[in-house]
Amino acid sequence: MDPISISGTAPASDGGTAAELKAAAKAFEAVFVRQMIGSMRQASLGEDILSGGQAAEQFRSMQDSQLADAMAEQGGFGIAEMLERQFGGLAGEKRE
Repeated sequence: MDPISISGTAPASDGGTAAELKAAAKAFEAVFVRQMIGSMRQASLGEDILSGGQAAEQFRSMQDSQLADAMAEQGGFGIAEMLERQFGGLAGEKRE
């Protein structure tokens, strides 16, 4: 396990390419947003048009997943960008 410096950046290594890092960061952001949307759904105060039934729940889950992926792709939260900056040094010389 490589140590993280006090400045908050990781030392360079041959851990992967910048494109792989970007893809992983976006995937992480999508998972984070999906969890956030799920938590918001659980906190709902009323019934909606699709309430009830296992099919409706499955559709809602797929819809939330697509929404989270689209939001992560747009980069509106900035989580992926922050992760790329934080772990960019791990890509080392392979950066594109």
